Amino acid sequence: MTVFSQNNAEKKSLFTSKSPPLHSHPTPFPPPMAAPAPAPAPAATHLQPPFLLLPSPPRPHPPLRLRFLLPSPPPLRLRRRFPLLAAAAVSAGGGGGEEAARKADKARQLQKRVLVGVAIGVGAGGIVIAGGWVFAAAVSAAVLAGSREYFELVRSTAGGGGTPPPRYVSRVCSAICALMPILTLYYGRMDVTVTFSAFVIAISLLLQRGNPRFAQLTSSVFGLFYCGYLPSFWVKLRSGLAAPALNTRIAYNWPILLGGQAHWTVGLVATLVAISSIIAADTSAFLCGRAFGRTPLTNISPKKTLEGALAGLAGCVLTTVLLSTVLSWPRSLLSATAYGILIFLGSLFGDLVESLIKRDAGVKDSGSLIPGHGGILDRVDSYVFTGGLCYSFVRVALPLYGV
Repeated sequence: MTVFSQNNAEKKSLFTSKSPPLHSHPTPFPPPMAAPAPAPAPAATHLQPPFLLLPSPPRPHPPLRLRFLLPSPPPLRLRRRFPLLAAAAVSAGGGGGEEAARKADKARQLQKRVLVGVAIGVGAGGIVIAGGWVFAAAVSAAVLAGSREYFELVRSTAGGGGTPPPRYVSRVCSAICALMPILTLYYGRMDVTVTFSAFVIAISLLLQRGNPRFAQLTSSVFGLFYCGYLPSFWVKLRSGLAAPALNTRIAYNWPILLGGQAHWTVGLVATLVAISSIIAADTSAFLCGRAFGRTPLTNISPKKTLEGALAGLAGCVLTTVLLSTVLSWPRSLLSATAYGILIFLGSLFGDLVESLIKRDAGVKDSGSLIPGHGGILDRVDSYVFTGGLCYSFVRVALPLYGV
């Protein structure tokens, strides 16, 4: 711009300067004008031909890329609850880790199940050894929780055409079932309780408003039998067989403050052997069935296999024989083997009955009370029928055959 103004000034001075007088002798030719200094070349990016300063073109911004700050891959429970997380993990290249995440989730569930099972086993062992009202109260609490789950399962069958009993009937049945172990401890009999309870439930159903259904009566009476009457046999087994186990070696060293030698009765030994054998049967069946199971056992529970059932039978009988050797009860190998087989059959039958109830209700677990195990019925289904079979074996079979 400065050069441009200088050139204009020089041109203006040439036209405005006074010409020489005529009487003078002008030079034939005017002196040559000095060539103007060449203007600096405008910058290629800023000065353009009308010599204006143009702004440089804007640079394109890099594309904005958002990346989720997620574990690689996210936990399975989060991906099930939030599908967008699963899509983000797959788009980020986590599709290949889906199977690994599933296996890790199963491993965590198995670890939680084992830890909770060990805690329950230790607590149950202490309750069984304590006996008396402690054992009866623990059975009563388990019966109350189990009966509530049972009637919720019965209520779930309404969607498939079932007719559940009214809520007040199910609550009364749950309360009666919870009282049965306590009454068994102090009176030693359950026949009057069950008969009177079934009569009261039948009368209440017949006198209800609306149209009573036979399915309501059967589900209620079966609930009294399944959730109250059968579990009460564990109280009869533990507290009703008060004869001392004289041949048990542990009894000689048992502290006097904890009851001394008289504390170790036939009922205590029989209950410990039965519970330990059930745990061994369930564990052996689960592990071997998961590793080697190929042949389905029944259509009621598709996950149960014949290989797992055989492994559970072997584990149950082996545990019974080993404990009979340690505790010196039963005395003979034949009686210990028969006791183990009976325990396994009772546990398997109870497991299948509970699976049948859940199948009709259309649910996988009976509840969510116990972490990693489901409901209380999922944990104690193997014990429901076993208590009555064990009590009958000790009271009838052993004295009758002397084995």
